[in-house]
Amino acid sequence: MTRHRPGIRLLTVTLAGLLLAAAEPVILPWGFDVGGMDRSAKPGDDFDRYSNGAWKQATPIPPDRSAWGPFAMLRAKAESDVKAIVGDIAGRPQAAGSIERKIADTYTAYLDTKAIEAAALAPVATDLAKIAAARSHEDVARLMGHPELGVGGPLSLTPWPDAANPDRYAINIVQSGLSLPDRDFYLKGDTRSVQVRTKFRSYVAGMLALDHYPDPERAADAIVALETGIAQAHWTREKRGDRDLTYHPKSRAGLKAFAPDYPWDATLGALGISRQDFYVLKEDSAIRDLAKLFRITPVTTWRAYMTFRYLNGMADVLPAAFDDLAFDFNGRTLSGQPQKRERWKRATAALNIALGEAVGQIYVRRHFTPEAKVRITALVENLRAAFRVRIERLDWMSADTRRAALAKLAAIRVKVGYPDSWRDYTTLEVRAGDPVGNRKRALLWDWKRRIARLGQPTDRDGWGMTPQNVNAYSNSFFNEIVFPAAILQSPYFDPAADPAVNYGGIGGVIGHEMGHAFDDQGAKTDAKGAQRDWWGKADSARFRALASRLAEQYSRYEPIPGSHLNGAMTLSENIGDLGGLNIALEAYHIALHGQPAPILDGTTGDQRFFLSWAQTYRENIRDAALRADLASDPHSPSVFRVNGVVRNIDAWYDAFSVKPGDRLYLAPSDRIHIW
Repeated sequence: MTRHRPGIRLLTVTLAGLLLAAAEPVILPWGFDVGGMDRSAKPGDDFDRYSNGAWKQATPIPPDRSAWGPFAMLRAKAESDVKAIVGDIAGRPQAAGSIERKIADTYTAYLDTKAIEAAALAPVATDLAKIAAARSHEDVARLMGHPELGVGGPLSLTPWPDAANPDRYAINIVQSGLSLPDRDFYLKGDTRSVQVRTKFRSYVAGMLALDHYPDPERAADAIVALETGIAQAHWTREKRGDRDLTYHPKSRAGLKAFAPDYPWDATLGALGISRQDFYVLKEDSAIRDLAKLFRITPVTTWRAYMTFRYLNGMADVLPAAFDDLAFDFNGRTLSGQPQKRERWKRATAALNIALGEAVGQIYVRRHFTPEAKVRITALVENLRAAFRVRIERLDWMSADTRRAALAKLAAIRVKVGYPDSWRDYTTLEVRAGDPVGNRKRALLWDWKRRIARLGQPTDRDGWGMTPQNVNAYSNSFFNEIVFPAAILQSPYFDPAADPAVNYGGIGGVIGHEMGHAFDDQGAKTDAKGAQRDWWGKADSARFRALASRLAEQYSRYEPIPGSHLNGAMTLSENIGDLGGLNIALEAYHIALHGQPAPILDGTTGDQRFFLSWAQTYRENIRDAALRADLASDPHSPSVFRVNGVVRNIDAWYDAFSVKPGDRLYLAPSDRIHIW
């Protein structure tokens, strides 16, 4: 007999059936790594260590990685899976022009370092000559608008759904142009930031010297000064994240009037969008300031900037001297990664960028079944039902706002595993032995694919990730949540694991993405994905107060002595974590149908649920990578995705007998309950 609210339809029978489908869990004995725990730790003092301490002690970070945990491990598995796919394809004759031939030629051209070395700079000589020939700001803007060059610039233009009307596309214009991960690296005076800037300047000079650029030292000084000016104009990540501040529609005439210093015609013409008359500026004041900076910066400085940016972007398909120098800074300095990744691993990444859905179509045939898609979809619906229960009993939300929230929840579209229709790469030209040309043609092909949709209804069936990507995402424009095939594996999901493990693992991930529709920014869009205010004023004020408390709580965490979390920057993800885990726990309890969960190895169902959540976020990370993440990653470090979340959930206290005096203990009045 089920015990849940009337009208709440749960598909738990499907999940129960899963447990009969497989002989045993991937991770014995019941889907969780019991041996990875550190039982000498007290759960209430450090739940991450209690759950994962032995694993952390015994698991070094591979030398070609900046961090290591389940996400990275599954990504490594996906790399190997893609390598096997390419190996099978390349081992057989393939028809010229076939997608299999394109996959093989893209991959093998990237691997052929002897040919890359022998070609030297010949494959990029024409592009470098074009950059060197720039004589006016219009020339510079035109080059920055060529997608295949990849030099970027202080302004980035991208076709994207119109936030106010997501059924149509707009050209979104955002601040851009930095080579370091965030503006703070250029502006802060702490020792780490100063060291990074010093090494960055040396890297720029070294890259230009390899190209025999005139006076590379002087050019490097000019580039660093320019990027510092760009950083000064940039909005902070917290300000950029506020959707109320980042919607400024303009006609083409309005765009030119707003930022007249930038030669818009040159860039728009190069991008092939000269006829477009609808633009949305994100960081409007920054865009105007960057346009002014563009005009007052000498063309000679822009030429040096574009040359460096081009070489930096192409370094992995240039001779080893360029590739090694790029790794020394971008890998070793910024991420603390001691060893460059093997060439074949980087080849899979390049292949996934160029032909991702073509590879993905083969990947899902081998590694993901239609039955798995049905099973995960059922689990998602259980989470949706649980979320409905939680919204219905919120004590801070009025009836009118509750109805709107429930309508939005009901309208969330779920995409699982792989797209229903696949991208057609027929017109993409791939040439054997031409890694530089293959990259350029792929970039241009993808840009043309995207701008071809302008003037048409938005493509709500498209995917923003490939199936072989170990990740998940929420797209508020379309009010959808998406779960690629590659993440739907142990430890996140295992059909033979104890249900508590699946709900704490993939259930928490699903809840997190579902919760993004109701985080501090996602809650600003309605059931159709349009950005508008559907809240009652009092409800909105109460919601903002709760979110502010959560931001303050996370800002007190200090992952590195002297470096605190930015609770405002990470707020959306923290709301996603907290709400998602609460939703998953609710769904797990409903799925028990009122029956007690079994005791396994002395653990209760709730204990296994929380342990599973902790296991999915266990991670070892290098200090340099952690520092970079604190400046630029909207997610909290993994240890706080464990400890920072569970201490706000009442059931965790009951499950592990957490008492006052324990380091993670929060008084009930200090625990934050949002969704």
